[in-house]
Amino acid sequence: MNIYDLFVKPYENYTATQILLESSGAIFGTLSVYFSIKKNIWVYPTGIISTLIYVYILFNFGLLGDCLINVYYTIMSVYGWILWSKNSKDHVHVDVTWATKKEWIYAGILFILSFALVILIYYYKPYIDNLEGGLGLYHLDWANWLDIFTTSIFLVGMWFMAKQRIENWIFWIIGDFICMPMMIFKGLGITSVQYLVFTIMAILGYLSWKKSFKEKKVQ
Repeated sequence: MNIYDLFVKPYENYTATQILLESSGAIFGTLSVYFSIKKNIWVYPTGIISTLIYVYILFNFGLLGDCLINVYYTIMSVYGWILWSKNSKDHVHVDVTWATKKEWIYAGILFILSFALVILIYYYKPYIDNLEGGLGLYHLDWANWLDIFTTSIFLVGMWFMAKQRIENWIFWIIGDFICMPMMIFKGLGITSVQYLVFTIMAILGYLSWKKSFKEKKVQ
């Protein structure tokens, strides 16, 4: 399979509106990650625009896990926006720290609960889509299983980011890397490239937040 088959052919049957939506979602998503690296509160308004676009796109492509996580992103972005505003001295930038042991416990619980919830949703998907064969997980392909796993990873990452914890970048790196082949398989080439960019930016974000914490500690 060549580059044309991966990134061009899937879009032959797309409308101009669908392509524009996916491109817009990718652009605003990239801007959101950029602002996050800079610890700038604009991470949230740009992120909200991107997630709302992807709620629509992912629902139509049957990736319910990622669709739900974008709904969660939107809600958490509002929460994070409020939290960052309160913790910011200039109403733009925030200080970052490492997560506590207690927060890691909460993160583990969140991961397990989200994993179970998404599996439950996929279990009832045959009923939602009026598929024959009854309820179950028999209809899932490898991309759907990855979707379930990455959904849980991203949920934890988003929660850590709202709390201004450096570890959030570790979850973004893992999840973004896994999402690249999944999006190619689903025919979302633009989004797969976006996740490649996200992976690189997440690595830079981790290094930047870690450096910022060390500099703040020295002061």
